[in-house]
Order: sequence, then C-alpha cells, then structure tokens
Amino acid sequence: MKGILSFLYQWLIFIPILVVTSIVTAILVMLGCSIGNRKFWGYTPPEYWSKIVCRAALCKIRVKQNDKLDPNGSYIFIANHQGAFDIFLTYGYLGHNIKWVQKHELRKIPFVGKASEIAGHVFVDSSNTRALAQTIEKAEDELEKGVSMAIFPEGQRTYTGKMGRFKKGAYIIATQMKLPIVPITLNGPYDILKIHSRVMSFGKEMEIIVHDPISTEGLTELDIPDLIKRTHEVIESQLWDKYK
Repeated sequence: MKGILSFLYQWLIFIPILVVTSIVTAILVMLGCSIGNRKFWGYTPPEYWSKIVCRAALCKIRVKQNDKLDPNGSYIFIANHQGAFDIFLTYGYLGHNIKWVQKHELRKIPFVGKASEIAGHVFVDSSNTRALAQTIEKAEDELEKGVSMAIFPEGQRTYTGKMGRFKKGAYIIATQMKLPIVPITLNGPYDILKIHSRVMSFGKEMEIIVHDPISTEGLTELDIPDLIKRTHEVIESQLWDKYK
C-alpha cells in the first residue's frame, strides 16, 4: 500500500510540481539575467526552486554551515555526487552564490539548459581535448566577487552510495585561479533517487556539511594529487556509515 501511495504521489503531485517550478524558474532566470542583475537572478530563483523541490519530496534537511567562509568571497566547492538531489540540496542550502560546472549534455534540457547558459553556468564537453582549457577560461569570465563554482569531481553519480575516484579538472581550475577549495559532504540524496532509477523514495533525510576551506595559494599542478587525496578524505570522513 505504501508503494502505491508513493507511486501516485510521485506522478500526480511531485512530478507536476517539479515540471511547473522548473519552467517558471527557467523563465525568471532568462528574463532576469537579460534585463537585470545576473548575479541575483542567476542564483536566487534556482535557490528557492531547489527548496520547493526538496519540500515537495518531503525531505528532512540538516545543514552544517562553516563560519570560516567569507560570504563575499569566491571558492571552488567540491562535493561527492550521490544522486540527482545533490543539485537541489546544494543549490538550496549551501548559502553561497554558485555557478555549476556541468556536463555539456545538460544544455539540451528544454528551458533549463538555456537558462543555465544565460545564467553563466559552465558546460564541459568531455569529448573535446580542449574542454578543460575552455572551462577555465569560461570560469574566469563568470566568477566575480561573491560568486563561486560548484563541481562534482567524480564526474557522475555513484552506483552504490560510496564515493568514486576524483578527477583532477576541478583542482586545476582552483590552482590556476588561486581560489580556495571547500569540500562538501552530501548525505542522503542516494536514498531518494538512485542513478538510472525512475522510482523515488519520499520523506528521506538529507544533510549538507560544509568543511573548512583549503588554500591553493602557491600550489601548482604537481600538488594536485595531494589535494585530491586530502579533499577525498575530508568528504568521506563525514559520510554516513552506510556510504563508507
């Protein structure tokens, strides 16, 4: 009976809310960024959209902020990638104006792809050998005071809930731009919607933990392996036991 109610809620209530709010948010972002302050319109509507989606999924949210972060500073936020709800959890509850580094394929999503492009999010074409250099160039153009980048260094959602290997692209961006890296631990999105699944679980708990910033001043590409190891360990240290 519980499964039937969950199925009906997903397709009769949650999905319509998701579709309508996504379209409205995309339109607000496109119009606002075209005629107004792109820093505000590129972030604030998606922030509230994400909170609405999390509420519609009946999620319980726990947030552990970090007072060592400057609200007006720019950072490279690096998070583990558990599921589709990572974006909603991070966008809605991180508390920092962010641009996403995301897969090129997401640009094809109706409304959302165009809104993301206008808002200044950075798309990466992994089939292009010049993609990383173009990503860095685009990131440098988009970052301004108080705006940061958010990246999932695993590159794709986990199949098991456990973290995979981190790729070095995010760290090259951070070291070349001399921006602090801030590890983020995400717990719970895996339990709501697993990769390649169309069946959601509602009423689950999600948690976002913002760790201390790691300076990249004076670091080079030779230091990246140590940075990867350090951030991987920091993020993993706060994962729930079932994800370790």
